[in-house]
Amino acid sequence: MPVPEQQRAAIATVCLSGALEDKLDAAAKAGFDGVEIFQPDLVATPLSPGEVRLRCADLGLSIDLYQPFRDLDSTDPARFAATLRRADHTFGVMEELGVDTVLVCSSVAADAVAEPDRIAEQLSAVAERARARGLRLAYEALAWGTHVSTWDASWDVVRRADHPALGLCLDSFHILSRRSDPAPIADLPGDKIFFLQLADAPSLDMDVLEWSRHHRLFPGQGAFDLSGLLAAVHAAGYAGPLSLEVFNDVFRQSDPLRAAVDARRSLTALTDHSLPVPLTGHAFVEVAGDSSTADVLAALGFSRTGVHRTKPVERWEQAGARILVNRAGSEAAVLAVGVEAADPPAAARRAARLGVPALPRERGPREADLAAVRAPDGTAVFFCRTGARDDWSGDFVPTDEPAVDGIGVTGIDHVGLAQPFDHFDEAALFYRSVLGLTAEGAGEYAAPFGLVRTRALADERGTVRLALTVSRLRRGTWAPGVSEPQYVAFACDDVLAAARAARACGAPLLDIPDNYYADVDARLAPAHLAEYRELGVLYEETPDGAYLQVCTEVVGGRLFLALTQRIGTDAGYGWTDAPVRMAAHRRRRLIREVAGAR
Repeated sequence: MPVPEQQRAAIATVCLSGALEDKLDAAAKAGFDGVEIFQPDLVATPLSPGEVRLRCADLGLSIDLYQPFRDLDSTDPARFAATLRRADHTFGVMEELGVDTVLVCSSVAADAVAEPDRIAEQLSAVAERARARGLRLAYEALAWGTHVSTWDASWDVVRRADHPALGLCLDSFHILSRRSDPAPIADLPGDKIFFLQLADAPSLDMDVLEWSRHHRLFPGQGAFDLSGLLAAVHAAGYAGPLSLEVFNDVFRQSDPLRAAVDARRSLTALTDHSLPVPLTGHAFVEVAGDSSTADVLAALGFSRTGVHRTKPVERWEQAGARILVNRAGSEAAVLAVGVEAADPPAAARRAARLGVPALPRERGPREADLAAVRAPDGTAVFFCRTGARDDWSGDFVPTDEPAVDGIGVTGIDHVGLAQPFDHFDEAALFYRSVLGLTAEGAGEYAAPFGLVRTRALADERGTVRLALTVSRLRRGTWAPGVSEPQYVAFACDDVLAAARAARACGAPLLDIPDNYYADVDARLAPAHLAEYRELGVLYEETPDGAYLQVCTEVVGGRLFLALTQRIGTDAGYGWTDAPVRMAAHRRRRLIREVAGAR
């Protein structure tokens, strides 16, 4: 069943950083229709509940849920009597806030009631007090509840109670973290689903409470099948708000407006069923660089084929690989990625629907009007159609310089982008939603300087690939020479021949220790080990194939280049060997620093 066109978008204040006032402002500016008020946020604000109601009204926000009401049921009569008093106070707060629904969590207390009929009886008693005041209870199964921990168990209790003021709150995390099947939700009476909360999460093997409290994500940033759950809920007839409830340590320390915009984008991407504009490859990668960058490209078989009409930018090409070298003066790094899109204006319009504004650009009268947006890490993304009328290549004047012999590079395999710690999940959502890329894999590896998280993204045919990395929890001043390296990986049909030709041309290929090859021989015994050792080839093998790469030294600031070859259907990115490469890069940097000091 399709998503109702006018379905409201809401966000729980617990998702965002700051005081309640900051959270409400951010939610409104990001385009949300409503909010869930988290009770600790209300307790901490100097605003009265009535003033919060007026503040939300002024911002154009409805208050859709007050939460949470914990540990309602109890085998101890005195504690249940206290619960009734607590409920009456909560109902008074709700009336002042102007909200009619409160979230009631399944009990996690030691004295929680085990019998479904008795839980239903106690819920009915509280629901009757709520009904008398025009209010409702939305009962939610916490995945770690003492006796009620699944959505179907919570429905069993609600069904037994059969009270008009008692319904369900369905939370995607509590359902999908327990691997419960959401499909039968489609058979529930829609009027008994009072509220829906959405959260994504990475696949983790850990205590579900810790997983929930620290690692939830916005839709599209994790591994949950939220589309399937949403389809079941809509099939049941639910038409209430789609509300985000995400507990995440990073989000709760980030700029609340930026997090809220990212959250709103996640809901748009989840409910927008229009297809992304197809991509057909990398048009170019623009890097900041100088003469040393140009020298490395020349040694790798690239020819300088053009210079920009008005900007200090050079075009270097080899077969299907195009690198733009921007000599404006910043340290060597990836500045922009151009992707080939079937319809660049349509791709830009889709980005706008997802809350990504067009990138302002200065251009001369004869320069192409390119559609571009900016990724969370600052990288510009251009939507291109190379070869079309008035395409980007017309901005470059041919150099008429003689072409050099290529070394076997056929195109750009992928681009490696190190991310700021706070924006890693935001970047993954950006590339998945705006470019229509899908996740090829995620994980982490123990690098010489701490854990590194990884996430690979690619289009359906593997013509556009990005490798995102982030150093986790880096603290203090101890760090490698290049803490956040970026790179461009070039595809080759024969990486050994390409590396041999590059070395003959003076390319600064990275030396790899003999210990690495002794280990590879013991584990994998590849046929060309002697050549790998000679040329510094890193070799990663999977059951489906192999990934080979040869890396240059770091060029300038934090950029290196790589020659790569994929064998079989392997979709690797060399992360198994990344710690070896990082150590080799630092060792080479130290050698250069010592030499320079002399």
